[in-house]
Amino acid sequence: MKIETVIFDLDGTLLDTLGDLTDSANHALACHGMPSRTLKETRSFVGNGIPAMIRRCVPEGTDEDTYEACLAEMLEYYPAHCDIKTAAYDGINALLRELADAGIGTAVVTNKAQSAAQILCGEKFQGLVGVVIGGDPERRYKPAPDGVFAAMEALGASGETTVYVGDSDVDMQTAANAGLPAIGVLWGFRDREDLEPYRPLAIVETPAELGKILLHRKSR
Repeated sequence: MKIETVIFDLDGTLLDTLGDLTDSANHALACHGMPSRTLKETRSFVGNGIPAMIRRCVPEGTDEDTYEACLAEMLEYYPAHCDIKTAAYDGINALLRELADAGIGTAVVTNKAQSAAQILCGEKFQGLVGVVIGGDPERRYKPAPDGVFAAMEALGASGETTVYVGDSDVDMQTAANAGLPAIGVLWGFRDREDLEPYRPLAIVETPAELGKILLHRKSR
């Protein structure tokens, strides 16, 4: 397979966002007198967008109005506090530069709100990502393929030369729904046993290993 385009997930794939997500969720929970969540708990809650994450964070039996108020607090608070602890994983910026130098197009497709995704990609990647597609109420969230198709259209990418890279079962499902091969990464929010059932093209342990696969396949 000749790879000309790589579409990345964001949280747990390019960026370690867990600290800021946890702190922001706990702020929203505290505003409504709810108990806080640990990093480990939040790690298991992310992947389907902030509405789903907050749904999992609030105590069981929370009424809908309280959930909606907590979600609104999170959506207001997080964009202003999304870049406090968040950082690119070691080796990610070097990988993105290598892909750019090789002429491989890149995009991010994330369930994170567009505003926060744009802020973080602009700050952390300095133009190394060609297209950023965030969560949009008018578009279905991953694992629906809508965001992937939007990114491919923006890049003029072909499904025959595009791969999707992510860290979660949601990402593996997204790739399958878009008809794309997937590569799973192990430095994020899920473990190997969460990815293997989807039979991705590869499962990698480091960005350097991922780069070797992408660049090697490009050169064939």
